[in-house]
Amino acid sequence: MNHPHSLEFAAPDVPLREDVRHLGAVVGEMLSEQVSPAFLAEVERVRTTAIARRQSEQPPQSLAALVGGLQPHDAESLIRAFSTYFQVVNIAERVHRIRRRRDYQRTGGGTPQPDGLLDALTRLKAQGVELDELAQWLPRIDIEPVFTAHPTEAVRRALLEKEQLMVASLISGLDGQRTPGEQASDQARFRMALTSAWQTSDSSPVRPGVDDEREHVGFYLTEVLYRVMPVLYETLESAITEVYGPAPEVTGNLPRLLRFGTWVGGDMDGNPNVDANTIRETLRAQRKAILLRYLKELRQLTTLLSQSTEVVGVSDEVLARVEEYRALLPEAAARSRPRHGDMPYRLLNDLMRARLQATLDDQPQGYQGPDEFSRDVAMILHSLEANKGIHAGWFAVRRLALRLRSFGFHLARLDVRQESSVHARAVAEALGDDDWEGHDVAGQAAILAPFAGGEQVLPSHAGDANTRLDAVFAALAQARQQHGTDALGAYIISMAHNRADVLTVLALARRGGLVDADGNVPLDISPLFETVDDLQHGPDTLRDLMADPVYRRHLAARGNVQMVMLGYSDSGKDGGIAASRWGLQRGQVELMQAASELGIKLTFFHGRGGSISRGGGKTTRAVDASPRGSVDGRLRVTEQGEVIHRRYGIRALALRSLEQAVGAVLVSSLRPRPAEPREAKWRAVMDIVASASSQAYREFVQSPRFMDYFRSATPIDVIERMTLGSRPSRRLGQDAALSNLRAIPWVFAWSQARAVIPGWYGVGTGLKAAIDAGKHETLKEMARDWAFFRTFLDDISMVLAKGDLSIAEMFSRESGDLHGSFFPRIQAEHALTRQWVMQLTGDEWLLQHDQRLALSIRLRNPYIDPISVMQLDLLKRWRASGREDENLLRVLVASINGVSQGVQNTG
Repeated sequence: MNHPHSLEFAAPDVPLREDVRHLGAVVGEMLSEQVSPAFLAEVERVRTTAIARRQSEQPPQSLAALVGGLQPHDAESLIRAFSTYFQVVNIAERVHRIRRRRDYQRTGGGTPQPDGLLDALTRLKAQGVELDELAQWLPRIDIEPVFTAHPTEAVRRALLEKEQLMVASLISGLDGQRTPGEQASDQARFRMALTSAWQTSDSSPVRPGVDDEREHVGFYLTEVLYRVMPVLYETLESAITEVYGPAPEVTGNLPRLLRFGTWVGGDMDGNPNVDANTIRETLRAQRKAILLRYLKELRQLTTLLSQSTEVVGVSDEVLARVEEYRALLPEAAARSRPRHGDMPYRLLNDLMRARLQATLDDQPQGYQGPDEFSRDVAMILHSLEANKGIHAGWFAVRRLALRLRSFGFHLARLDVRQESSVHARAVAEALGDDDWEGHDVAGQAAILAPFAGGEQVLPSHAGDANTRLDAVFAALAQARQQHGTDALGAYIISMAHNRADVLTVLALARRGGLVDADGNVPLDISPLFETVDDLQHGPDTLRDLMADPVYRRHLAARGNVQMVMLGYSDSGKDGGIAASRWGLQRGQVELMQAASELGIKLTFFHGRGGSISRGGGKTTRAVDASPRGSVDGRLRVTEQGEVIHRRYGIRALALRSLEQAVGAVLVSSLRPRPAEPREAKWRAVMDIVASASSQAYREFVQSPRFMDYFRSATPIDVIERMTLGSRPSRRLGQDAALSNLRAIPWVFAWSQARAVIPGWYGVGTGLKAAIDAGKHETLKEMARDWAFFRTFLDDISMVLAKGDLSIAEMFSRESGDLHGSFFPRIQAEHALTRQWVMQLTGDEWLLQHDQRLALSIRLRNPYIDPISVMQLDLLKRWRASGREDENLLRVLVASINGVSQGVQNTG
């Protein structure tokens, strides 16, 4: 068996090794030029020491002797040097993924790339799915990635653009056909972007506002996803044709499969910077962004659509539309050049642009909505198709039509979120009921019924919560009129516990004026079950909610489709990863059973984060491991932090990510895995694992003085000072208890300290409890045959492999006498978890079953370790200064950014 230190690149990955070596040399040249040759020598000395330390499995003190006590400026330069190596390794891996994709595509008729659309359709056909069945299912597919404003890696737009330049320069050479001069030009472009990035600060000294977060998310939507969306549909068309033969009746009428959502500007939970104004501004900004993209695309089409009526026919509809728009837009018509008089497509394009500009300027001549614009685009398409224009512009115009399906005039649907206690306080104030929280749920529901049902209006109140909420619902009512129903997503109630929490939102919405012409509240209200207890009681909460006649009438008006959001973050923080994962899995099964009894449809909204402990991981594996029947054509999932950058930062990889999502949903929906008769037995075993694991986890985090230990053994105090996002690290007005700390800084802090406790603590105890109960053989069976459990073990393996207990111990010693109370427990649970996870996966060392991932981690560790050791040294000095030394804080922030880039899924 190979030892992890002797891992070698597999044959298909040898080019990646060469890229890493070459780019590492370029970084070295840049550092020598930008700092000094002596600095580069120092970087190499630290790097080789870190590698030797790993290979000999020695404690990290040898590194501490090299990098301790540096002046802040010198430490910052060293940290940024190693961070730059991470950057190029990350870029090299992304480009290699593109290389591997091209290798599959070049084989032509060979094995399709796993998890792509061609692979998915090939597997479906092998399972008996014929074209008619596929065509019936396609309109039911609704995939919606939702971008959220909780970054643990908010790469500055200036750096994103430079990274794209670096990637583009590398992609240019993938075909091996570049001349020496072209290769030299590519290298110069890479070096220019790399050097420019070195001269740009990694993060802004100012905490980003909502508008900054909006720009950040907007980059991916308008610069990447806008471009790849048509290619996704074209890839699906090609796959259908290859698997089923020519099928124009299907490929020519593909429905919308994908759309996008966002929380930026709408997530009020604990963020005083988000309110009615940010909702209005976000919707306005998104509308402007997408209309500007359409205007740009129409300008590009102008030169292409130059067909002359003297040469080729044009439909009567196009000619009539030109005359109609000349009358509607006389000023624009007057600007038309006489020499274009025989070019009706160009004339119509000019007038469409004028009308789109009027839309942007809120003029009465503008389009009333995307459907009107879409009809004009479709008219040109049909005319080109009927008049020999398939190869004379039809393809380009159709790409615009495909973009319109996903982005409309709104770009992304805006969700709104607020915590249940904020709503409850508002109602208590409005009713003058100081004992509102003292009523039982049935009593609250009875009081709320006339307000939620519209018989009465909830009394107004001048309190801050009421005023803000009234303004929010008024803004949503206004947005519905101005931007259409497609612009608004769900209203999410975080920390939802019961039906009164949902009825409260209905009552507040009615008071705020969010009521349609039929007297209904046009809003999808989604409770967010985010603690282990709320997940456990979720099915009963759903039954109780559906038994309420007021809410049942509301849901009937919404098509009897109920969205339920599942919280991966707080459930993990609350009960540990095993209890969280199992609570989410079991909760979905039981919620589906309840929905079936009640005659409603459920849409699960998965609130995943970037890290494994917050539900992160590959979409295909997550869908495969989900309960049978839970997808049913629909997948709504949050994308945040470094996940957005990793999945959507490069066009080719964004396309791959979307392909994987569509393929996974198609396979899971059309041919869900057969019912498993052993699953009842497996669930009983998983109950044991989850219960014992949660008990161990809670005993640990609820120990006396645990929060003191956490705050001293991790850099949480630095993270709280960082300018990562517009939202505070804990809910406003609440103390620093674990229950009030947000899941992102909780996970982020432990990742920085390299202990990664939220990602594994308690798992060993849980597995041992099941083994002690005589379930060892059943566990092995689960690991082999149950996708949920196999994925769970793989994720724990990855978290353990990315952590480093020797560095975590160095951080732990900063807690003084608490170290002796807590760290031995961490060591013992870590050893137990490692032992049983490897035993059940059959590995002799972590990630032996996934050597590509193991190698990827190995590439980074020699660069992460020195940053971690420097971070600890800087942390000691900063705390000794009374946390007042801003120079040290700046370098600490750089170290946190560096570790994040190296470890990747951190928050």
